[in-house]
Amino acid sequence: MERITRRSVLGGVAAAGAAVGLAEMGGIARAATPALPTSPVSLSIVDVAGTLALTRPAFDAYLAQKPHLVSKIVYSAAPAPELPGKLKAEQSAGRLDIDMVLTGIDALSAGIKQKIWQPLLPNYAASLPDPASIYQPNALRMQGFAENQALEVVFCPAGPLLEYNPAMVATPPTTVEGLLAWAQANPKKLIYARPANSGPARIFLMGLPYLLGDSNPRDPRHGWDKTWSYLAQLGKTIEYYPSGTGAVMQELGSGLRAMTPTQTGWDINPRALGVVPASVQVTKFDNQIIVCDAQYMAIPKGVKPEKLAVLLDLMNFMLAPAQQAVTYDAGYFYPGPAVKNVPLSMAPASSQQVIQKFGRPWYDEMIATAPTYMPLSADDLVYALGRWDQQIGVITA
Repeated sequence: MERITRRSVLGGVAAAGAAVGLAEMGGIARAATPALPTSPVSLSIVDVAGTLALTRPAFDAYLAQKPHLVSKIVYSAAPAPELPGKLKAEQSAGRLDIDMVLTGIDALSAGIKQKIWQPLLPNYAASLPDPASIYQPNALRMQGFAENQALEVVFCPAGPLLEYNPAMVATPPTTVEGLLAWAQANPKKLIYARPANSGPARIFLMGLPYLLGDSNPRDPRHGWDKTWSYLAQLGKTIEYYPSGTGAVMQELGSGLRAMTPTQTGWDINPRALGVVPASVQVTKFDNQIIVCDAQYMAIPKGVKPEKLAVLLDLMNFMLAPAQQAVTYDAGYFYPGPAVKNVPLSMAPASSQQVIQKFGRPWYDEMIATAPTYMPLSADDLVYALGRWDQQIGVITA
């Protein structure tokens, strides 16, 4: 999930080399912890999910506090659908130039399928925090989605919800059937982005089988008959599918479109930034459910041992409560923190002010009471995104 944002549109070497062999501990293959470097290293971090919008202050704090380990951090951004293939090519050529990837479930799942990520747990359990001890309950469930190949850094009980311009929508729909009827009566006024590169669209895609009562919401191959039919009918009313959520919010904000599927953070943050008018409203479904979302820190296979040691230390740092508190940010991934015991009162004053002004009081009640589901497994999500591209997203931009 990318973001319109002020920031993002913005031991020695020998010992480290010896430490990468696997050791058998209690019958489980683990990797010895690589030694930290004797001189600082430079790190390259690629963001394919807008995660830096939430976490950049924490990364900057690490750089400032540990200059003996890191000389600089080079940040870049890339489209989520393109990164796994790029990494795979670099690894095959032995020319890896990316040390960490900040990713949503889209590129994470594609990378799991392509086997490009460095397994972290239990391999480096001695160097990392215990997920069961630090994550809040549903965030811990989302950590399971990573299949031990990444660590969750932010968490969002997302939606799907419907965001609409009240000047253009007198009575918003509160059922998926009502949404389709409204879209048919108001052609080209509904918009959503390509799910492979949009958090709200992906949450909408995975939430529909529950809202429609499909035979198996966990099986997009054989259990989504109602969902695929519904998306095809809905698609007849949609002019085009933007490549990302940012463009959707711009069109909603300009009045060109009247309604879009959304999630909590994508409601709060664009209004806080002025991209979408503060008057824009959100409605939930009568049979509201929640599909959770999360973003992760992943390390590609092939990273040098001395850098791997620093990256493991950096992951520990990023999951400390003080650093997690900054992920409230401007509501982009509301709430944001993945770990336990990080209330809004710990967040920077600016974050508290944004949530107070642009948050919706009923969000917390919805999060606490609505049935909550995890995303599809990596393999099933890759299939669902691919099928959407082939069958639904005929027109994209």
